[in-house]
Amino acid sequence: MVTAASPDVLAADTAMGAVTLFVADLDAMTAYYRDAVTLRVLSAEGDRVTLGRGTTPVVILQHSPELRHAAPRSAGLFHTAILFETQTALAAALYSVAQHAPGTFTGSADHLVSQAFYFTDPEGNGVELYWDRNRTEWSWTHGRIEMDTLFLDPNAFLREHLTESATAEPVIGGAVVGHVHLSVGDVESAREFYVRRLGFETTAELGGSALFVSAGGYHHHMAMNTWNSAGAGRRSPALGLGRVDIVLPSSDDLGSVAERMAHFGVGVRDDGRTLAFEDPWANAIRLTAAG
Repeated sequence: MVTAASPDVLAADTAMGAVTLFVADLDAMTAYYRDAVTLRVLSAEGDRVTLGRGTTPVVILQHSPELRHAAPRSAGLFHTAILFETQTALAAALYSVAQHAPGTFTGSADHLVSQAFYFTDPEGNGVELYWDRNRTEWSWTHGRIEMDTLFLDPNAFLREHLTESATAEPVIGGAVVGHVHLSVGDVESAREFYVRRLGFETTAELGGSALFVSAGGYHHHMAMNTWNSAGAGRRSPALGLGRVDIVLPSSDDLGSVAERMAHFGVGVRDDGRTLAFEDPWANAIRLTAAG
């Protein structure tokens, strides 16, 4: 199993924060994430709506009608993966999407470490809704997590885990961004940036087409693939991914990343509370300290 004992890796308690999306139709996108995905509106101010559970933001929608959709095969967001606490909570969200936006469902899979259902929101952004098996059930071989893509019948999942009360009140427990999956131009550049420079650890690879990375032995906090974007260069401003937030345990951890990025010559905006920078494809990343 991967451990985070080196100063060159991110702290073990690193977690993903909210994903910001630039959207053309703020009302329609708010309705999708609120009514179908079952997130709550935490704040709505002017051209920005924040949705999540409890006090935890998951998706931030930034109204950007001046932007257009990205060109095909561009780098950017592959999907935002929202993690639910229980299978019943996941089933409730899955049922809600089936009721409110059935045409957005694109597939499902048992990944051994998790059970996942995939969707595309009204503006083409990928969404994963998933539940993790207990870490004691995960298998590691030579420092790599064992994952697979096995058939998962959504109707059978609902029959097994959906309760009558969950159909009436689908907002059950908490939900957080479990991981973020990006489309990138090439895997080796992603490895150089996200592993060697930022400090994630590699947990899995799919040939030369996908890389999975995490902190603290999670199966993956981020992934990068070239399935739709091989050879893509830096992004131009477009609808879709606005920013990926990553939350570090402390300000000391933030300082360690700042030093490491400076060592590698990565341009960072540091206001004393956050670090902001871009990956090689101009995907915006922001790091903050918990609390």
